[in-house]
Amino acid sequence: MKKTAHYIRQLKPVQWLRRIRGFKLVYTPLIAIVLFTVVMGVIMGTLQLQEKSQQEAALFRELSFAKQRIQLRFANNTDVLQSIGRDYLGAGDSAKLKENVIIQAENLLQSNHEIAQIVWINETYQRQWKIPPDNLKTDWFNKVNNAGAINQALRKTLELSAATNRPAFSQFISLEVPNDEVISKEIRNVFWQAVPQISGTEIKGMVAVLYTTQGLLEMIPGELKGQYRFTLITDDDKVLAISSDKNTPKRAFSNQTSLDIGVLSPNLSLRIDTYPPPTNLTFRMLIGVVLGLSAFVIWSLWSVLKQMQVRQEAEANLRAETNFRSAMENSTPVGIRAHDMNKTITYVNPAFCEMTGWSAQELIGLSPPFAFWPEDQKGELTEKMNQALKLALNQDKKIGVEGSILHRNGSIIQTRTFISPLINEKGKQTGWVTSLIDISEPKKIREELAASQERFVTVLEGLDAAVSVVSNETSELLFANRFYRERFGSSAKGHFDLAGSDSKQNTIQALAEGAPPSSLYQETESEEIQLLDESTGTTKWYEVRRRFVPWVDGHLAQLLIATDITIRIEAEDLARQQEERMQFSSRLTTMGEMASSLAHELNQPLAAISNYCMGVAKRLQTHLDPVMQKDILPALEKASEQAHRAGTIIQRIKGFVKRSEPQRKSCDITEIINDAVGLVEIEAHRHRLSISTEIADNLPTVDVDPVLILQVLVNLLKNSLDSMREVYPLSSRWSAPPVRISADLDTSIFPAMLRIQVTDTGAGIAETVIERMFEPFFSTKNDGMGMGLNICRSVIESHQGRLWAKNQMDAEHTKLSGCTFTILLPLEPTSSMANG
Repeated sequence: MKKTAHYIRQLKPVQWLRRIRGFKLVYTPLIAIVLFTVVMGVIMGTLQLQEKSQQEAALFRELSFAKQRIQLRFANNTDVLQSIGRDYLGAGDSAKLKENVIIQAENLLQSNHEIAQIVWINETYQRQWKIPPDNLKTDWFNKVNNAGAINQALRKTLELSAATNRPAFSQFISLEVPNDEVISKEIRNVFWQAVPQISGTEIKGMVAVLYTTQGLLEMIPGELKGQYRFTLITDDDKVLAISSDKNTPKRAFSNQTSLDIGVLSPNLSLRIDTYPPPTNLTFRMLIGVVLGLSAFVIWSLWSVLKQMQVRQEAEANLRAETNFRSAMENSTPVGIRAHDMNKTITYVNPAFCEMTGWSAQELIGLSPPFAFWPEDQKGELTEKMNQALKLALNQDKKIGVEGSILHRNGSIIQTRTFISPLINEKGKQTGWVTSLIDISEPKKIREELAASQERFVTVLEGLDAAVSVVSNETSELLFANRFYRERFGSSAKGHFDLAGSDSKQNTIQALAEGAPPSSLYQETESEEIQLLDESTGTTKWYEVRRRFVPWVDGHLAQLLIATDITIRIEAEDLARQQEERMQFSSRLTTMGEMASSLAHELNQPLAAISNYCMGVAKRLQTHLDPVMQKDILPALEKASEQAHRAGTIIQRIKGFVKRSEPQRKSCDITEIINDAVGLVEIEAHRHRLSISTEIADNLPTVDVDPVLILQVLVNLLKNSLDSMREVYPLSSRWSAPPVRISADLDTSIFPAMLRIQVTDTGAGIAETVIERMFEPFFSTKNDGMGMGLNICRSVIESHQGRLWAKNQMDAEHTKLSGCTFTILLPLEPTSSMANG
């Protein structure tokens, strides 16, 4: 705005007059036409608004008339229904009078098409009669899909009328009627009206009337429905009835009013829409002619104005283009010269003059070989120029020709020359235009870059790490050093294996998460990747670092450096395993010390308990009667025996921890199994479980430590009981299968061995647990130490035997149904045992 105002102030009086006169000539008719069009538009708009207001007033009158008609009909119907009810109650036991009342109701039904059914309800809410008894409408009312909704709505209406002692209406009921039925539209939506008959303060009966919403529109005169479309709608714009399926135009007038058909009636609205009026052809033609002529005049003046503006703009653009080209030619560092068809120089720009050290007057008119060419290259440069001129006519893509220019001060400038034919406005070639670029410095830089790149590639080739670059768009391997090629070949597969995923997906995901593009160039944290070396079949570990870099072509690429850390990983794994072994050894040593200390501390109390029990038993033998001795003495003897047994167990554990051999002796395995069952059976009965034994006959004696073997069997039986308790709830344990312990000879191996099996029907053991359950300090119980099964296996192995577990499957082999622990013990001592 400031520039425009300054420009206007600088105009001379003559220029002002010219501009004002041009303004009058061009814009005065345009303003007149615009004013005429505006006035005509205002007049036509006023007429249109006046016609619209008249139509809306007429529409409101017709809507009010239809509303009054419907409300008056409902008021009359209510009065007639109350009269029918009074007459029916007044008829008493007279059948003739009641028949007259029913005939009166039938007349009401026939004269009012909106009524579909009239029902008399007595004071006990029982239907005594209804009209019409049966017809096409009532058949649909009695359908299973519709009867429930109709009866429920009637019951609610009767309750509302009884509670308020006044006529009440139900909500609208949508019936399921196929569209191809003749009366589907007529009975699609219905509602009830209940009119109570009150005698004193009591309701003696009710007249219930079933209305159809489509019938309500029958109360409107036909001539109104021919001019307007009436619609009954609810508060949520659900259409209940419509007078015609004919669509109204988009600009049709409409009005809507609430329809009050009773005090306790549902919310209902009556909508009226106009049909399109007859077309006033003469008036519309007149408007069209006026508008068309006005538009034509305006278009004509506007075309002239636009042509003048286009011409002035073209002149201004031409001047600006000429000035721009001159400024560009004078400011560009590219040397430009023009030749005629005889190759004589006809134009040079300042940059070319500066490049040669010659003035424009000296250069214009020269012909090849030019004076600014080096003396020893004139023949070569002349030949190159002739070939370039020939190629310039046949090639769309311009290819530069390298050459040299001798500056007037004697310096040599390396150039690249581009040649294009010079075409005049008639499409005829009149000469050539050549552009020269000084490439002395870029050429020197390229040579230095090539040397630097060679040194850089030499360093990369000597690295003991895989370096690779992959295109993010084409997934093509752009660079790989010697270490990469030796390990992964010349494909990009090794790069993607090390990266873990496709680089393009990483980029898309990072940008989708809102990361700025600059964040892609940041180096990621190093990752340790394990890959299989296909050539050697061994596993290699690599430390991988990645980042995105812009490649030489400007596209995004991923740089990856992978260092072989297999030796370091193996050393770390070996150190970690040694540390774990040291921890296990330390814990086992600590546990052995604890067991030895406990054995020492508990031996004396247990020996005292045993002595006290035996002393009490001897003294009681001389003072108690035989009956009392029979009850008390065995208990004391058993207590003493168990205390002695506990001391023996502790001594065995102490000896076992000290890695001493078991104290073996020839034993009957049946007695050991029975003792173990006897010890665990009390706990089994407490949890409503049982134990069964299956011992083969004539089993030979075995050379074992009975106390340690007994402890192993007790531990396995307790574990089986715990597994059963987890599967079977307390209420159903009496029916649970027993835990089974069996003993027989395994003759499938040589020499035969004694086999003891403990089997339960619990949940079994997970495969991951079976692999580790014999490890020390591994336990699946919250309060377990993880030493039970480890000690059991150690005890069995110290007897030169074996202990393992195997899950049992159900009959369908679909799920686990229990577990079996198997013990194998040699029948005869081995050589190591015999020597011990």
